[in-house]
Amino acid sequence: MASLPAFREPRQHLGEKLAALHWPIVALLLLVGAIGYLLLYSAAGGSHAPWAWRHGVRLGVGLGIMLAIAMVDPRVWYRLAYPAYATTLALLVAVELIGAFGKGAQRWLDLGVIQLQPSELMKLALLLALARYFHGLHLDQIKRPLFLVPPVALILVPVLLVLLQPDLGTAVMLAAGGGILLFMAGVRLWKFALAGAAVGLAAPVLWSRLHDYQRQRVFTFLDPESDPLGAGYHIIQSKIALGSGGLWGRGFLHGSQAQLSFLPEKQTDFAFTMLAEETGFAGAALVLVLLLALVLLGVVVAIRAASPFGRLVAIGVTANFALYVVINVAMVTGLIPVVGVPLPLISYGGTAMLTVLIGFGLLLGTDLHRDRTLGRFPGDP
Repeated sequence: MASLPAFREPRQHLGEKLAALHWPIVALLLLVGAIGYLLLYSAAGGSHAPWAWRHGVRLGVGLGIMLAIAMVDPRVWYRLAYPAYATTLALLVAVELIGAFGKGAQRWLDLGVIQLQPSELMKLALLLALARYFHGLHLDQIKRPLFLVPPVALILVPVLLVLLQPDLGTAVMLAAGGGILLFMAGVRLWKFALAGAAVGLAAPVLWSRLHDYQRQRVFTFLDPESDPLGAGYHIIQSKIALGSGGLWGRGFLHGSQAQLSFLPEKQTDFAFTMLAEETGFAGAALVLVLLLALVLLGVVVAIRAASPFGRLVAIGVTANFALYVVINVAMVTGLIPVVGVPLPLISYGGTAMLTVLIGFGLLLGTDLHRDRTLGRFPGDP
């Protein structure tokens, strides 16, 4: 297995590293997090408690952790990739054995100070493990089916464990994020088509294994008006709030659907809906532009990364972030069933925010060290 190449130049001092950091990414993350703070302040009726102040503290701590991770030599994360995956996988198993229940699911480990959701951390552990695996392969090896068995197993094992919790949204993100890394590493499209056909053939079995509430979400997605006061209530109220915002919105603290508590989970899954009601299409579009800017900057970092490992880590972090945004917005607008995926840095939630910021720490570290590492994609001339 290949290791990350040696540095060309001597180590940089901390001040030099901070000066070379990709500060536009840091500024955008801080800005989006601040918007989340204001939104959670409004969700509580103009109060910092119970969500906004916690969000602010988590944002500050998370940004500090992100900057610390960005300073670390990427070879450290290369060496820790498999141990991190194994540890997180053990935490997922622990969730099945001793996990805390909440909202009908067993997804958290109660650590006293915090409720840890290992499935969120697995998104990072998985991309690190896949990036390390593909770093040591050439394109001609990636073309051989035998070499795809380990990475597919790395993806499927946590996906199945997360489905047992049950957490369909996170399982979909793990599978999609893993699939994107496989594609970026050089796996041919026809193999994805073959896998899709296999999933299609297994659809009846998969449907029978879904929980009743998950099947109900699909029915509700197809016809939310069939049960307007029950399963369809969430999405109907979300669409009402989205439409009532108009172009410029009802104003900060004046969203009737949210402030009168018609809109459920306004601080978590449906935060984007509340944003659209209070700031209108203009405000919602502005936030989406900021999120898109983060995705585009992440792609730029991935393109100019010097090593295969760094490039795959950067594209994996960017893909995970984009999946958060796309799935959440599609969910609250009724384009897909409700699967419980938060809007990154805006929705209330500690583990999800920490996952996003740790991921961007890895991305920033990749960019910071891009000129000091050798290496190309496997198979490059």
